Amino acid sequence: MARFTSEFPVFYVTVDVVLFAVVDDRLQVLVVERGEEPFAGRSALPGGFVGAQEDLDDAARRELVEETGVSADGLVLEQLATFGTPGRDPRPHRVVSVAHLAVTSHPEVPQGGTDAAAAQWAPVDEVAGTLAFDHDTILTTARERISSRLEHTPLAASFLPPEFTIAQLRKVYEAVWHLEIDPGNFQRKLRSCTDFITPTDKTTAALGGRGRRAQVFRPASDPLSLLASPIIRSAM
Repeated sequence: MARFTSEFPVFYVTVDVVLFAVVDDRLQVLVVERGEEPFAGRSALPGGFVGAQEDLDDAARRELVEETGVSADGLVLEQLATFGTPGRDPRPHRVVSVAHLAVTSHPEVPQGGTDAAAAQWAPVDEVAGTLAFDHDTILTTARERISSRLEHTPLAASFLPPEFTIAQLRKVYEAVWHLEIDPGNFQRKLRSCTDFITPTDKTTAALGGRGRRAQVFRPASDPLSLLASPIIRSAM
């Protein structure tokens, strides 16, 4: 059995949370303003150190609540990837981060807490390239994961209320993929995906909507189940 030596120094473990929402038809991410060094005043993903007796998912939920005030109740957190490049954190000890990913349909108004001076929802395209530590890499990895999931699973519905229209669903795809989708093609594709959405007996008029009535749908399956007929970006 190997001994603990200076060749294998002790290192710290942190968690970072990438929480996405679609706000004003744009993909947005929850970020904090760091209130302490390193990178005081810079934007970063919410996160922090894992306690000695703390589970990783519990630490991610705790840090999300402490730094942003956003409730983690009901959020399905997925471990995205582990980031441990030497020097990713300028502090004396090496720090490895386990990033977590989640999406929400009800973006709460955040408020900075603990070592976060402020917290806000920000368009991904505006904050990309500006984040502290290696959080730009984490954010890029998270967006790529979400983009891929939208092709092969019904995850897009998780950005929306329990009942929605196909037009609202299309706005999610456009926001995440950052492209314009032909409404007619998308309508035909989604109506054929019976394992993705199922119609209700409601129209937007019943939900208080204005203008032309549209049929209302709800999810037909678990958000991470595989679609029988994928929705491929290049075909949109």
